[in-house]
Order: sequence, then structure tokens, then C-alpha cells
Amino acid sequence: MEEDLISKKELLDETGISYGQLYRWKRKQLIPEEWFIRKSTFTGQETFFPRARILGRVQHILQKKDDLSLDELADQLSEPASSYRISLTVSQLKERNIVSVGSLERFGRPEAEGLQLSFEQILNVFAADWLLSKGELSWEEADRLYQTLESHAPGYGEKGWELFFVRKMGVSFFIMALPGAGLAFEEGVRLVSRLRSADLAELLNGRLTEDGL
Repeated sequence: MEEDLISKKELLDETGISYGQLYRWKRKQLIPEEWFIRKSTFTGQETFFPRARILGRVQHILQKKDDLSLDELADQLSEPASSYRISLTVSQLKERNIVSVGSLERFGRPEAEGLQLSFEQILNVFAADWLLSKGELSWEEADRLYQTLESHAPGYGEKGWELFFVRKMGVSFFIMALPGAGLAFEEGVRLVSRLRSADLAELLNGRLTEDGL
């Protein structure tokens, strides 16, 4: 099962960074070596990255590089994510456009705009919003995804989770497991999407950093 990857060319085009910047950040250990994934394509060997994780990391680096040296940034990124201590109200999330208004109104308890949501709670809304924005699930499926995460994500603790969204003959369902689980499905089951909490947290952290949090 392949995770969602982005090619090096797509990454450079989408973020506006240069080849030199990318590999300098790699040398400075701002981007982990294991994120550089070599794969064979019809044009030869190409480099790919885990999409959500690399986009979040690049966004974070671009926001901080004028305030911190690359060495300071590397030290910061090697520490446990401070973003897990962040909490925001529904109103603040709406104002900062961290997730779409539609998802906030659906999952963020809009009747209590002053309600404080933890990073983990925001991440659950963000996960549903991420797949909705990619057109990979319906609102009804998004409801079930959100409820699945609300019910089961806390049980995975610091290890994080991996979620598989699959369909067979028009019927969709979600499976949660520890990261790196090698799941196999019977013939006819199609993997629609595969989410890792670490990837989504990196991307969400990039959004929060961009907003100055």
C-alpha cells in the first residue's frame, strides 16, 4: 500500500524552494534522510517525499528561517513537538482559516465558539477536512471518519496512529492501526487513502506556524 507521495519536482514547484535549499536543509538535518524516497519510474530513478509531512516541514522552515539560524531550527525540530501544547477556540480556528469553515461548522461545535480545542481535537477535524479538500470522501464518510478518530485516536497515545480508508463495491470503512502496520485486504478492496497522525501533525504544525502560533 503506497502512501501519498510528492515528487521532488512537484515539491520545488509547489513551494518555490530551490534544489540547493532542499539539500542544504537535508545536510543540516532539517529534513530527515528517510523522507527522501528513491523510486523507479519510466524516466529512471526519481526522488519522492511523504506529501503531508514534507509540505508541513517546508512551510515551517520558510516561516522560521528569517528568525532562527538553520542550526537553531534543527535543534527546535529535534525536540518533542511543542504544538501538542497548543489549544485554540473554534472562533480562533475560523478566524485563522486553519481548517475550512464547513468542517468547523460540521465538527467543531459551532454553537460554542469560545470552546477551547486541544491540538489532538483540532487534528481530528483537520484530518476530515484534509480528505474532504482532496475530494476523497463524502460528508457522510467524513462524519464517520471524525467519530472514528474521536473514539479511538486517544488510545494510541504518543505512538500515534495510521488510518486506512478503503472501499469495496461502494461500501466504505475505516481501519486504524499502529504506524507501520502491514495490513493486507482481500481482492476487490480499494485503498482510497492512508493517513498517518505524524504526517497530519506536521502539516497542521506548518499551518499554525504560518499563522504565527
